[in-house]
Parts: sequence; structure tokens; C-alpha cells
Amino acid sequence: MKMSLAQRVLLSWIFALIFLIMLVLKLDSKIDWNWFLIFLPVWTFDTILILMLIVKMAGRCKPDCDPRDGEQSLKRKLWYLTALLLKLAFCLTLCSRLERLTEIWVSLVCIPLWVLMGGALVELGHNVFHYRRE
Repeated sequence: MKMSLAQRVLLSWIFALIFLIMLVLKLDSKIDWNWFLIFLPVWTFDTILILMLIVKMAGRCKPDCDPRDGEQSLKRKLWYLTALLLKLAFCLTLCSRLERLTEIWVSLVCIPLWVLMGGALVELGHNVFHYRRE
């Protein structure tokens, strides 16, 4: 089953809307839920993305798949998987800090986010400056 672009965008917007509504209600003290519950839509969406990436990467193990065909796409998918795991690590450490389960500095909480942003900057630079004009 392949989702169309409109379906993927709609799914992204729905999860983002649910998360933002829950976040606003928590920050306005209208609900007294755990921070891990507030971030549940984000983790559900990330889990769906991780599963889709793993299935696509496992599809390369088919016997009729040429390993030289998509080495760049495999590297890109590995980067996407790493980025999702870094985002997941940031959200988990942020929630544990907000719930006061750990007393770590906020700068330590943000390390996965900074690594993610640095990697995204490298990926952007690679995509922009990959083809040289002669």
C-alpha cells in the first residue's frame, strides 16, 4: 500500500495539530497530564516513519535488487533513520527533564538536537554544492 503525497501531508498535519493542541492545553494548565503523554503524537508519527524506513531498507535485501543501483539512496535513508533517532533522543531527554526525572542541564538535553541540526546543515550543503559547474 502506497500513500499519495496528499495523504502523507494530511497525516503529518493531523499529528502536528494534535500535538500542538495538547501542548497548548498543558502550558495553559488546562490539563495536568504527564509530558510523555503530551509528546505521544510526535512519537507515534516518528514510529510510523521509522517503520517505513526500515521496510524500505529491508526491501534492498531482495534477490533481484542490484546493490550498486541505489547506494546513495541507502546512505540517505540511513541518514534519515539517524535523524529520526536523534529527534527521538531529544524528545525523550526533554520529557524526562520536564518531568524532573533527571536533573541534567538543558544544554545536555539539547545535544541530540544540535547534532541533528549540524547533520541537516551538512546534508543541505551537500545537496546544494554537490554538482559543480565547470
